[in-house]
Amino acid sequence: MTLANLPISEYPAYYQKYIDQLPQDDLLSLLNGQGKEMSSFLEGLNQDDLKKHYAPGKWTVAQVLQHLFDTERIFQYRALCISRGDKTPLPGFDQDSYVPASFATERKGEDLLEEYKAIRASGICLFKSFSNTMLKEKGVSSGGELSVAAAGFIIAGHEKHHLRLFQSHYKL
Repeated sequence: MTLANLPISEYPAYYQKYIDQLPQDDLLSLLNGQGKEMSSFLEGLNQDDLKKHYAPGKWTVAQVLQHLFDTERIFQYRALCISRGDKTPLPGFDQDSYVPASFATERKGEDLLEEYKAIRASGICLFKSFSNTMLKEKGVSSGGELSVAAAGFIIAGHEKHHLRLFQSHYKL
């Protein structure tokens, strides 16, 4: 499925800022390409980079990375539930409570890289397993309608958003 085939009715308006950052590629190409880009980015970081924050009170690079990983896992889970026809409304999550509880600032770069590669590979396998019919399935997540495909594109757009912030705000 390509981004051009994703109606805006398949995700809450809040996520448009992430969707807008994506090229009109198909979902699996986006996830694969980003996997390589993010892995390369992570390989270039050192322990001092992981501790950087761009302003007092802002998350460190390591905390942002853990936030990306947590969010990707959550959206993979949402996609899985919806694809299987589970009509149970899926809750939101409080990203601001997840970050300090993750102890991301104590992690090593190579561990973050390993975790990222595992999460992304798992997600690619998951989205590859979905038929076109499954990608169009919709459910309720965080109080709004969400399709399986939209969950995948949101993962990609969210990561693109944070990669741009790493460049513009963190100067990495």
